[in-house]
This record gives sequence, C-alpha cells and structure tokens, in this order.
Amino acid sequence: MIDSRALKLRALNPARLACALLVFAVAAPPAFAVNKDMVQLQTQVQELQEAVARLQQSNDERMGVLKDLVQQNADSVNKMSGMVETLQKQMLKQEETSTGKLDQVSGQVQSLNDSLDEVKARLNSMEKALQAVQGQQQSINATLQNMTAPAGSTPGTGSQTTGDQPAAQPAPIADAGKPSADIPFPLNQGPPQGPPQAPSSTVPSTAGAPAVASLYSAALRDFMAAKYALATSEFEQVATTYPGDSLAGNAFYYMGEIDYRAGKFAAAIKDYDHVLDQYPSNPKIPVSHLHKGQALLSLKQRDAGIAEFRALIQRFPTSPEAAQARTKLNGMGVPVAVKRPT
Repeated sequence: MIDSRALKLRALNPARLACALLVFAVAAPPAFAVNKDMVQLQTQVQELQEAVARLQQSNDERMGVLKDLVQQNADSVNKMSGMVETLQKQMLKQEETSTGKLDQVSGQVQSLNDSLDEVKARLNSMEKALQAVQGQQQSINATLQNMTAPAGSTPGTGSQTTGDQPAAQPAPIADAGKPSADIPFPLNQGPPQGPPQAPSSTVPSTAGAPAVASLYSAALRDFMAAKYALATSEFEQVATTYPGDSLAGNAFYYMGEIDYRAGKFAAAIKDYDHVLDQYPSNPKIPVSHLHKGQALLSLKQRDAGIAEFRALIQRFPTSPEAAQARTKLNGMGVPVAVKRPT
C-alpha cells in the first residue's frame, strides 16, 4: 500500500502540485479575515450595549432627581395652598368678626337712636303741654284785663255815698291781670261782663299733639320690650291717625323692623318704602335704605339689593349705615361704585 501511494505521489505533476498549494494559500486568508471582522463586530456591539446601559442608568438617575424635584415642588405648592387657605379663613373670620362688631355697634347706635326718639317724643309732649299751659295763661290774662270793679261802691270801705259827699271814683283796672297796689282782687269774681278775648294768634294749636307723642312713646316702649303685636297696632294707629306728623315716619320704620324680624321681608320693604317716599327728611332714611337692601337680598333679589346699598352710599356717604353697606358689598365681591364705560 505504501509503495503504491508513493508511486502515485511521484506520478503527480509538479505543476499540479504547485497549483494546489497556491489555491490553498489563497483560500486560507479570507477565512481568518472573516473571523476577525466578526470578533470586532461583536466587540462593537458589546460596547454599544454597555453605552446604552450606561445611558439608561443615567436617564434613570436624572428621572429620579426630577421626580424628587417635582415632589418637592408639589409639597411646596401644597404647603402654600394650605397657608393661603389658612390666610383666607383668617381673613374671612376677621371680616365676620368685624362685620359682627359693626352690626353690634350699629345695633347699639340704633338702640341709642330709639332711646333718643323716645326722649324727643317726651320732650315734644312736654313742649306741647307747656304751650297749652301758656295759651291758657294768656287767655286768663286777657280775661282779667276785661274785668272791672262793681259800679257805685268803693272796695274795702263798705259805706255808701251821700249827697254831701262826692261820687266815688271808679276803681282802677288791674294791669295785665295783676292787682294794683291800691285795691285787691274784686269781691265779685263772677263771669266777665263782656265776651272773653280770644287767645293770641301766635299760640300754636295743640289739639292732638300730646296724644300722638304719648301714643308713639307707648308703642316705642312696647317695641323695646319685644311686645311686637301690641307695638304694631300702636304704630299703625300713629301712622293712620297722624299721617302728617314726623313721628308717623318713625312708626312706619319700626313696623318694617317688626316685619323684618318676623321674616316678612316683602311687608318690611313696603314699610321702608313708606319712610323713603313719604318722609324724605326723616332721620330714619339711611337705616331704611340699609335694611331694605338686606330684605331684598333675603328675597334673592341681588341686583335690587346692590342698587339699594349703592343709593345709600351715594346719598349718605359718611353715615354709619353707608359703612355697613360698603362692608356688605365688599363681602359679596361687588364694587361699591358702578364702572361707567369710557
């Protein structure tokens, strides 16, 4: 077998052997080159994966930082919201407190005004009574001026005249109702001989004046004592019996107050309108505006109530009622003055 192979190798052409060797030499290098490129490609892929991993890790770290910042901002916003809410509650509480104090002061002022009205009514009644007494005194003085002594006798002597004695002089007339220094009052003090002189025209008529003042005082006392049914009937009597008196305007106002406290807002508005329309110079005009506006708000008539508050502020800008109206409008978020288009 060995000899046969050796013989075959020897039989090969040297040219063929050279070609075979050349082909082998040429074919071998590409196989090694392909393996090197694959290794290099794998290395690059591995490096790329590592870079992507590092980038992902960096992004995760940055996202964590951003999340922390966002959480901190959210906590800060929540704290600020809590502080703002607390501040709003404090402001609202202060506003309610100030409003309550203002309402309390207004109630006290109103009570003082009521007491002052009662005192005024009593003074008015006393003044009217004094004027009546003065009128009666003037009437008595005028009557005394017309009175004369009886003819034919000398007061205080009791003797009669004779033919030898001169006739008695007539007794002097008392001056302005006062007895003279010479004679006392006449003994005969019957009715005057002539018609009595009418009272002076300068004395005002006092008919009904004490009655309205007394009735109003009684009604006001019943109102202060919370006897609203009785006070209402008395105020109605004042308003209907003496509609031209200034106390009638006060009576309408207090009837409105009674209706307002009873929840009869529509009736209260009508009572306040009586004061506003029929008694423009009444001192209850500002508070009638204020309480009418509050009654309108209670009836859900927001625009009408706002208009009433603005009318009060415009007519009486320096009054305590105007200050309360401004507080009400500010609490409602409504501007005090109407913005006119430019």
